[in-house]
Amino acid sequence: MRLMAVFAHPDDEIGCIGTLAKHAARGDEVLLVWTTLGELASQFGDAPHEEVTRIRQEHGAWVAQRIGAGHHFFDMGDSRMTGGRAEALQLARLYARFRPNAVITWSDDHPHPDHRMTARVAFDAVTLARIPKIVNEEGGGALMPPAPDLSGDEAVESGEDMTRLGAWREPVRLYQYYAPASPYPEVFVDTSETFEVAADVAAYYRDFYKWAWSAEQFRETRAQIGRLAGVKYAERFNLRASHLRAREYLD
Repeated sequence: MRLMAVFAHPDDEIGCIGTLAKHAARGDEVLLVWTTLGELASQFGDAPHEEVTRIRQEHGAWVAQRIGAGHHFFDMGDSRMTGGRAEALQLARLYARFRPNAVITWSDDHPHPDHRMTARVAFDAVTLARIPKIVNEEGGGALMPPAPDLSGDEAVESGEDMTRLGAWREPVRLYQYYAPASPYPEVFVDTSETFEVAADVAAYYRDFYKWAWSAEQFRETRAQIGRLAGVKYAERFNLRASHLRAREYLD
């Protein structure tokens, strides 16, 4: 299985980090993707733009290494995302390259515009990635990103012949962070086995940003979700697009 997590800023992934770590530990290919460099984070004060983006990219790389995943940054502009076609096309080309079976992203109703727009382009990119003429079109304001080579195939580098990029037409399940008002069904993932990894990632960001959110609060949040699902720790999602394979029997 190939699983992609698409978020706006480094640290957005905390809500699914146990799930990502569990899939990576199983041997699945996991790719962490951020649509922006998170360059407007207020915690950095007046630090130069180059310094902020360097640190944010280092954060993303550390998290990916900690859970055994690949990672990729886009530069769609922190707090300047529009949710438009050019942004969705950039992501669609990465879909076509990585070929995800499932994607995790933000909910549709989050107050932060970058979060909502990231959810929008993550969903739109599923369709755009299916159409060869779209993922290989010239112009349109969307450059082909240098994609990581996680599939064993030869990587497509920026500036190479676009006709080499094949469309991705297989079904993609789109999971979103749980939202009480979501019309989509809930899905719980038992993350008891990878809770400590998730706690490490939360602590990494908490220590850097000096968050008041304690390790005990993080543990209790996951435990509360776990109690709803009958396990020790869990993470919770809504499943927006479901194309599951047929089962032999109901659970």
